[in-house]
Amino acid sequence: MPFSAFDDTAMRRALELAARGWGFVEPNPAVGAVVAVGDTIVGEGWHKAFGGPHAEVHALAHAGPHARGATLYVTLEPCCHHGKTPPCTDAILAAGIARVVVAAGDPFAEVAGRGVAALRAAGLTVDMGLCEIEAIRLTAPFRKLVSTGAPWVIAKWATSLDGRFTSPPGQDRWISSPESRAMVHDLRSRVDAIAVGIGTALADDPSLTVRLASDADGGPRRPVRIVLDSSARLPLSSTLVATARDVPVLVAVGPEADAHRIDALEAAGCEVWRGLESGANARLRSLLHELGRRRLTTLLIESGPTLLASLAAGDLIDEVWAFEAPRVVGGPDLSNTAWTDLLSRLHVERVSHPGGDRLVRGTLRSPMTEDSSAASSLTSPDGHEPPCASG
Repeated sequence: MPFSAFDDTAMRRALELAARGWGFVEPNPAVGAVVAVGDTIVGEGWHKAFGGPHAEVHALAHAGPHARGATLYVTLEPCCHHGKTPPCTDAILAAGIARVVVAAGDPFAEVAGRGVAALRAAGLTVDMGLCEIEAIRLTAPFRKLVSTGAPWVIAKWATSLDGRFTSPPGQDRWISSPESRAMVHDLRSRVDAIAVGIGTALADDPSLTVRLASDADGGPRRPVRIVLDSSARLPLSSTLVATARDVPVLVAVGPEADAHRIDALEAAGCEVWRGLESGANARLRSLLHELGRRRLTTLLIESGPTLLASLAAGDLIDEVWAFEAPRVVGGPDLSNTAWTDLLSRLHVERVSHPGGDRLVRGTLRSPMTEDSSAASSLTSPDGHEPPCASG
Protein backbone atom coordinates (compact mmCIF):
# COMPACT_ATOMS: atom_id res chain seq x y z
CA MET A 1 0.00 0.00 0.00
CA PRO A 2 1.18 3.60 -0.52
CA PHE A 3 2.72 5.55 2.33
CA SER A 4 0.07 7.36 4.34
CA ALA A 5 0.00 10.99 5.41
CA PHE A 6 0.89 9.85 8.93
CA ASP A 7 3.84 7.83 7.59
CA ASP A 8 5.12 11.05 6.06
CA THR A 9 4.57 13.00 9.30
CA ALA A 10 6.33 10.37 11.39
CA MET A 11 9.36 10.18 9.09
CA ARG A 12 9.68 13.96 9.01
CA ARG A 13 9.71 13.91 12.80
CA ALA A 14 12.45 11.27 12.68
CA LEU A 15 14.47 13.53 10.37
CA GLU A 16 14.05 16.46 12.79
CA LEU A 17 15.34 14.28 15.61
CA ALA A 18 18.26 13.01 13.51
CA ALA A 19 19.47 16.55 12.86
CA ARG A 20 20.04 17.02 16.60
CA GLY A 21 22.97 14.60 16.36
CA TRP A 22 24.89 16.62 13.78
CA GLY A 23 28.28 17.48 15.24
CA PHE A 24 27.97 14.97 18.08
CA VAL A 25 28.05 11.57 16.39
CA GLU A 26 30.68 11.79 13.65
CA PRO A 27 32.19 9.75 12.06
CA ASN A 28 28.84 7.97 12.49
CA PRO A 29 25.81 9.29 10.60
CA ALA A 30 23.08 11.35 12.26
CA VAL A 31 20.00 9.12 12.60
CA GLY A 32 16.53 9.60 14.06
CA ALA A 33 13.77 7.12 14.87
CA VAL A 34 10.08 7.18 15.82
CA VAL A 35 7.85 4.36 17.11
CA ALA A 36 4.12 4.62 16.39
CA VAL A 37 0.99 2.62 17.16
CA GLY A 38 -1.58 3.48 14.52
CA ASP A 39 -1.37 7.24 14.13
CA THR A 40 0.05 7.87 17.60
CA ILE A 41 3.76 8.34 18.28
CA VAL A 42 4.74 6.37 21.39
CA GLY A 43 8.54 6.61 21.24
CA GLU A 44 11.24 8.88 19.85
CA GLY A 45 15.02 8.85 19.77
CA TRP A 46 18.14 9.93 17.94
CA HIS A 47 21.81 8.99 17.90
CA LYS A 48 23.13 11.43 20.50
CA ALA A 49 26.87 10.75 20.76
CA PHE A 50 29.54 8.70 19.02
CA GLY A 51 29.88 5.37 20.80
CA GLY A 52 26.47 5.69 22.45
CA PRO A 53 23.19 3.90 21.71
CA HIS A 54 21.77 4.34 18.23
CA ALA A 55 18.50 6.10 17.44
CA GLU A 56 16.46 2.89 17.27
CA VAL A 57 17.54 1.84 20.76
CA HIS A 58 16.55 5.20 22.27
CA ALA A 59 13.17 5.17 20.50
CA LEU A 60 12.38 1.58 21.50
CA ALA A 61 13.32 2.28 25.12
CA HIS A 62 11.06 5.33 25.08
CA ALA A 63 8.19 3.27 23.66
CA GLY A 64 8.66 0.43 26.15
CA PRO A 65 5.96 -2.28 25.89
CA HIS A 66 4.04 -0.18 23.34
CA ALA A 67 6.68 -1.16 20.75
CA ARG A 68 5.24 -4.67 20.36
CA GLY A 69 3.29 -4.80 17.11
CA ALA A 70 4.15 -1.15 16.36
CA THR A 71 5.77 0.58 13.37
CA LEU A 72 9.34 1.88 13.59
CA TYR A 73 10.30 4.83 11.36
CA VAL A 74 14.06 5.27 10.98
CA THR A 75 16.02 7.62 8.75
CA LEU A 76 18.81 5.14 7.94
CA GLU A 77 18.87 1.38 7.46
CA PRO A 78 19.31 -0.30 10.87
CA CYS A 79 22.76 -1.75 11.49
CA CYS A 80 23.18 -5.52 11.68
CA HIS A 81 26.77 -5.84 12.90
CA HIS A 82 28.63 -5.48 16.17
CA GLY A 83 30.52 -2.19 16.35
CA LYS A 84 30.73 0.00 19.43
CA THR A 85 27.14 -1.09 20.12
CA PRO A 86 25.16 -4.30 19.40
CA PRO A 87 23.16 -4.64 16.16
CA CYS A 88 20.03 -2.50 16.05
CA THR A 89 18.28 -5.28 14.12
CA ASP A 90 18.52 -7.44 17.27
CA ALA A 91 16.91 -4.71 19.38
CA ILE A 92 14.11 -4.25 16.83
CA LEU A 93 13.32 -7.96 16.79
CA ALA A 94 13.47 -8.23 20.58
CA ALA A 95 11.04 -5.31 20.95
CA GLY A 96 8.43 -7.03 18.76
CA ILE A 97 8.21 -4.35 16.08
CA ALA A 98 5.92 -5.47 13.22
CA ARG A 99 6.78 -2.95 10.49
CA VAL A 100 9.85 -0.86 9.76
CA VAL A 101 9.87 2.16 7.44
CA VAL A 102 13.38 3.12 6.33
CA ALA A 103 14.18 6.41 4.62
CA ALA A 104 17.51 5.43 3.02
CA GLY A 105 19.93 2.55 2.81
CA ASP A 106 23.26 2.54 4.64
CA PRO A 107 26.28 2.56 2.26
CA PHE A 108 28.63 1.18 4.92
CA ALA A 109 29.87 -2.18 3.62
CA GLU A 110 28.95 -4.13 6.75
CA VAL A 111 25.34 -2.98 6.49
CA ALA A 112 24.51 -2.06 2.85
CA GLY A 113 21.21 -3.93 2.54
CA ARG A 114 21.97 -6.60 5.10
CA GLY A 115 20.03 -4.82 7.84
CA VAL A 116 16.86 -4.69 5.75
CA ALA A 117 17.38 -8.30 4.61
CA ALA A 118 17.71 -9.53 8.22
CA LEU A 119 14.47 -7.84 9.24
CA ARG A 120 12.56 -9.19 6.25
CA ALA A 121 13.96 -12.68 6.84
CA ALA A 122 12.54 -12.52 10.37
CA GLY A 123 9.07 -11.78 8.98
CA LEU A 124 8.89 -8.01 9.48
CA THR A 125 7.37 -5.74 6.86
CA VAL A 126 10.07 -3.31 5.67
CA ASP A 127 9.19 -0.37 3.41
CA MET A 128 11.99 1.69 1.86
CA GLY A 129 12.35 5.14 0.39
CA LEU A 130 10.11 7.47 2.40
CA CYS A 131 11.84 10.90 2.54
CA GLU A 132 14.91 9.33 0.94
CA ILE A 133 16.27 12.53 -0.61
CA GLU A 134 16.10 14.34 2.73
CA ALA A 135 17.72 11.43 4.56
CA ILE A 136 20.56 11.17 2.05
CA ARG A 137 21.23 14.90 2.35
CA LEU A 138 21.27 14.67 6.13
CA THR A 139 23.89 11.91 6.03
CA ALA A 140 25.89 13.35 3.11
CA PRO A 141 29.16 13.82 5.10
CA PHE A 142 29.05 10.21 6.33
CA ARG A 143 28.25 8.95 2.83
CA LYS A 144 31.11 10.88 1.28
CA LEU A 145 33.59 9.60 3.86
CA VAL A 146 32.45 6.00 3.31
CA SER A 147 32.41 6.20 -0.48
CA THR A 148 35.47 8.37 -1.20
CA GLY A 149 37.60 8.34 1.95
CA ALA A 150 37.50 12.16 2.14
CA PRO A 151 35.60 14.56 4.42
CA TRP A 152 32.65 16.76 3.46
CA VAL A 153 34.03 20.23 2.64
CA ILE A 154 32.02 23.27 3.71
CA ALA A 155 33.18 26.61 2.32
CA LYS A 156 32.16 29.64 4.38
CA TRP A 157 32.72 33.24 3.41
CA ALA A 158 31.35 36.70 4.14
CA THR A 159 31.32 39.53 1.61
CA SER A 160 29.94 43.01 1.26
CA LEU A 161 27.35 43.94 -1.37
CA ASP A 162 30.19 44.84 -3.73
CA GLY A 163 31.81 41.44 -3.27
CA ARG A 164 34.65 42.39 -0.95
CA PHE A 165 35.98 39.94 1.63
CA THR A 166 37.73 42.46 3.86
CA SER A 167 37.13 46.00 5.05
CA PRO A 168 39.58 48.80 4.18
CA PRO A 169 41.88 50.04 6.98
CA GLY A 170 40.03 52.18 9.48
CA GLN A 171 36.68 50.44 9.06
CA ASP A 172 35.15 47.77 11.27
CA ARG A 173 37.12 44.55 10.65
CA TRP A 174 33.91 42.53 10.67
CA ILE A 175 31.88 42.58 7.48
CA SER A 176 29.06 40.40 8.80
CA SER A 177 26.70 40.98 11.73
CA PRO A 178 27.12 39.64 15.30
CA GLU A 179 24.25 37.24 14.61
CA SER A 180 26.04 35.86 11.55
CA ARG A 181 29.28 35.45 13.47
CA ALA A 182 27.42 33.55 16.22
CA MET A 183 26.12 31.16 13.56
CA VAL A 184 29.66 30.60 12.33
CA HIS A 185 30.86 29.73 15.83
CA ASP A 186 28.01 27.23 16.18
CA LEU A 187 29.06 25.76 12.83
CA ARG A 188 32.67 25.56 14.02
CA SER A 189 31.54 23.66 17.10
CA ARG A 190 30.02 20.94 14.91
CA VAL A 191 32.82 20.25 12.42
CA ASP A 192 35.95 18.15 12.80
CA ALA A 193 38.44 20.61 11.30
CA ILE A 194 38.74 24.24 10.19
CA ALA A 195 41.18 25.29 7.46
CA VAL A 196 42.55 28.63 6.28
CA GLY A 197 45.14 29.56 3.72
CA ILE A 198 48.42 31.12 4.74
CA GLY A 199 47.29 34.46 3.31
CA THR A 200 44.38 34.63 5.77
CA ALA A 201 46.59 33.39 8.60
CA LEU A 202 49.14 36.16 7.96
CA ALA A 203 46.59 38.92 7.39
CA ASP A 204 44.17 38.18 10.23
CA ASP A 205 46.18 36.15 12.80
CA PRO A 206 43.03 34.15 13.61
CA SER A 207 42.55 31.79 16.53
CA LEU A 208 39.93 29.62 14.75
CA THR A 209 38.54 28.52 18.10
CA VAL A 210 34.89 28.09 19.04
CA ARG A 211 33.44 31.01 20.98
CA LEU A 212 29.80 30.67 21.97
CA ALA A 213 27.52 32.57 24.32
CA SER A 214 27.59 29.83 26.95
CA ASP A 215 29.05 26.41 27.50
CA ALA A 216 25.53 24.97 27.42
CA ASP A 217 25.20 26.06 23.79
CA GLY A 218 28.42 24.41 22.68
CA GLY A 219 28.82 21.40 20.46
CA PRO A 220 31.14 18.55 21.32
CA ARG A 221 33.98 19.50 19.01
CA ARG A 222 37.25 21.34 19.42
CA PRO A 223 38.02 21.21 15.72
CA VAL A 224 41.54 20.68 14.46
CA ARG A 225 42.88 23.94 13.05
CA ILE A 226 44.60 23.57 9.68
CA VAL A 227 46.77 26.07 7.82
CA LEU A 228 47.46 25.46 4.14
CA ASP A 229 50.99 26.81 4.05
CA SER A 230 53.09 25.36 1.22
CA SER A 231 56.31 27.15 2.29
CA ALA A 232 55.85 26.85 6.08
CA ARG A 233 55.61 30.62 6.52
CA LEU A 234 53.27 30.55 9.55
CA PRO A 235 54.97 32.78 12.17
CA LEU A 236 55.98 31.18 15.43
CA SER A 237 54.52 34.28 17.10
CA SER A 238 51.05 33.72 15.59
CA THR A 239 48.02 32.99 17.74
CA LEU A 240 47.63 29.59 16.11
CA VAL A 241 51.15 28.48 16.98
CA ALA A 242 50.97 30.02 20.46
CA THR A 243 47.87 27.94 21.26
CA ALA A 244 48.86 24.74 19.42
CA ARG A 245 49.41 22.80 22.64
CA ASP A 246 45.88 23.64 23.78
CA VAL A 247 43.95 23.06 20.53
CA PRO A 248 45.59 21.01 17.75
CA VAL A 249 47.13 22.82 14.77
CA LEU A 250 48.05 21.01 11.56
CA VAL A 251 50.26 22.90 9.10
CA ALA A 252 50.00 21.43 5.61
CA VAL A 253 53.20 22.21 3.69
CA GLY A 254 54.55 21.40 0.25
CA PRO A 255 57.82 19.85 -0.92
CA GLU A 256 59.42 23.30 -1.06
CA ALA A 257 59.01 23.92 2.70
CA ASP A 258 62.25 24.59 4.57
CA ALA A 259 63.20 21.77 6.97
CA HIS A 260 64.28 24.24 9.68
CA ARG A 261 60.89 25.96 9.54
CA ILE A 262 59.15 22.59 9.83
CA ASP A 263 61.30 21.67 12.84
CA ALA A 264 60.48 24.98 14.53
CA LEU A 265 56.74 24.56 14.01
CA GLU A 266 56.85 21.04 15.38
CA ALA A 267 58.91 22.16 18.36
CA ALA A 268 56.23 24.76 19.09
CA GLY A 269 53.54 22.07 19.25
CA CYS A 270 52.18 22.06 15.70
CA GLU A 271 51.82 18.94 13.61
CA VAL A 272 53.26 19.33 10.12
CA TRP A 273 51.86 17.32 7.22
CA ARG A 274 54.00 17.35 4.10
CA GLY A 275 52.32 16.92 0.73
CA LEU A 276 54.79 15.75 -1.87
CA GLU A 277 52.63 16.50 -4.93
CA SER A 278 53.83 19.36 -7.12
CA GLY A 279 50.43 20.93 -7.86
CA ALA A 280 48.36 22.76 -5.25
CA ASN A 281 45.12 20.96 -6.15
CA ALA A 282 46.82 17.57 -6.07
CA ARG A 283 48.16 18.37 -2.60
CA LEU A 284 44.72 19.49 -1.46
CA ARG A 285 43.21 16.19 -2.62
CA SER A 286 45.96 14.27 -0.86
CA LEU A 287 45.34 16.25 2.34
CA LEU A 288 41.60 15.54 2.18
CA HIS A 289 42.30 11.83 1.97
CA GLU A 290 44.70 12.08 4.90
CA LEU A 291 41.95 13.74 6.92
CA GLY A 292 39.55 11.01 5.82
CA ARG A 293 42.05 8.37 6.92
CA ARG A 294 41.86 9.98 10.36
CA ARG A 295 38.05 9.67 10.18
CA LEU A 296 37.47 13.41 10.10
CA THR A 297 34.04 13.78 8.54
CA THR A 298 33.56 17.53 8.04
CA LEU A 299 36.07 20.22 7.07
CA LEU A 300 35.15 23.91 7.25
CA ILE A 301 37.10 26.24 4.95
CA GLU A 302 37.29 29.79 6.30
CA SER A 303 39.53 31.66 3.94
CA GLY A 304 39.84 34.36 1.35
CA PRO A 305 38.96 34.28 -2.34
CA THR A 306 42.28 32.85 -3.56
CA LEU A 307 42.06 29.55 -1.70
CA LEU A 308 38.31 29.30 -2.18
CA ALA A 309 38.68 29.82 -5.92
CA SER A 310 41.37 27.13 -6.04
CA LEU A 311 39.09 24.72 -4.22
CA ALA A 312 36.24 25.61 -6.56
CA ALA A 313 38.43 25.07 -9.63
CA GLY A 314 39.39 21.64 -8.30
CA ASP A 315 35.74 20.73 -7.60
CA LEU A 316 36.65 20.14 -3.94
CA ILE A 317 33.78 22.02 -2.28
CA ASP A 318 30.61 20.17 -1.26
CA GLU A 319 28.62 22.77 0.66
CA VAL A 320 28.52 26.58 0.81
CA TRP A 321 27.60 29.05 3.54
CA ALA A 322 27.73 32.48 1.87
CA PHE A 323 27.06 35.53 4.02
CA GLU A 324 26.40 38.87 2.34
CA ALA A 325 26.29 42.04 4.43
CA PRO A 326 24.15 45.03 3.34
CA ARG A 327 27.09 47.41 3.04
CA VAL A 328 29.56 48.63 0.44
CA VAL A 329 33.20 48.74 1.48
CA GLY A 330 35.12 49.33 -1.76
CA GLY A 331 38.50 47.84 -2.61
CA PRO A 332 39.89 45.62 -5.36
CA ASP A 333 37.65 43.42 -7.52
CA LEU A 334 38.12 39.82 -6.44
CA SER A 335 35.95 38.09 -9.02
CA ASN A 336 37.34 35.31 -11.22
CA THR A 337 36.12 32.58 -13.53
CA ALA A 338 36.35 29.74 -10.99
CA TRP A 339 34.35 31.77 -8.48
CA THR A 340 31.62 32.60 -10.98
CA ASP A 341 31.41 28.96 -12.04
CA LEU A 342 31.05 27.82 -8.42
CA LEU A 343 28.13 30.16 -7.76
CA SER A 344 26.42 29.14 -11.00
CA ARG A 345 26.48 25.48 -9.90
CA LEU A 346 25.13 26.07 -6.41
CA HIS A 347 21.97 24.14 -5.44
CA VAL A 348 20.43 26.65 -3.02
CA GLU A 349 18.84 24.90 -0.03
CA ARG A 350 18.10 27.70 2.40
CA VAL A 351 18.14 31.50 2.56
CA SER A 352 17.98 33.35 5.88
CA HIS A 353 18.75 36.85 7.18
CA PRO A 354 20.76 36.79 10.44
CA GLY A 355 21.17 40.31 11.79
CA GLY A 356 20.16 41.87 8.49
CA ASP A 357 22.74 39.92 6.46
CA ARG A 358 21.72 37.43 3.81
CA LEU A 359 22.92 33.85 4.28
CA VAL A 360 22.67 31.51 1.32
CA ARG A 361 23.30 27.83 2.05
CA GLY A 362 23.51 25.11 -0.55
CA THR A 363 25.47 22.29 -2.08
CA LEU A 364 27.47 21.87 -5.27
CA ARG A 365 25.88 18.50 -6.04
CA SER A 366 22.42 17.01 -5.85
CA PRO A 367 22.23 14.58 -2.91
CA MET A 368 20.70 11.92 -5.16
CA THR A 369 23.66 11.98 -7.55
CA GLU A 370 26.04 11.69 -4.60
CA ASP A 371 24.60 8.38 -3.45
CA SER A 372 24.95 5.38 -5.71
CA SER A 373 22.25 3.42 -3.87
CA ALA A 374 19.60 6.11 -4.20
CA ALA A 375 18.25 5.13 -7.60
CA SER A 376 17.72 1.50 -6.59
CA SER A 377 15.87 2.28 -3.36
CA LEU A 378 13.79 5.28 -4.39
CA THR A 379 10.65 3.14 -4.43
CA SER A 380 9.38 0.56 -1.96
CA PRO A 381 8.74 -3.09 -2.90
CA ASP A 382 5.22 -1.98 -3.85
CA GLY A 383 6.66 0.49 -6.37
CA HIS A 384 5.03 3.61 -4.92
CA GLU A 385 6.75 6.97 -4.89
CA PRO A 386 7.91 8.43 -1.56
CA PRO A 387 5.71 11.47 -0.78
CA CYS A 388 8.42 13.20 1.28
CA ALA A 389 10.53 13.88 -1.79
CA SER A 390 8.02 16.36 -3.12
CA GLY A 391 6.89 17.74 0.22
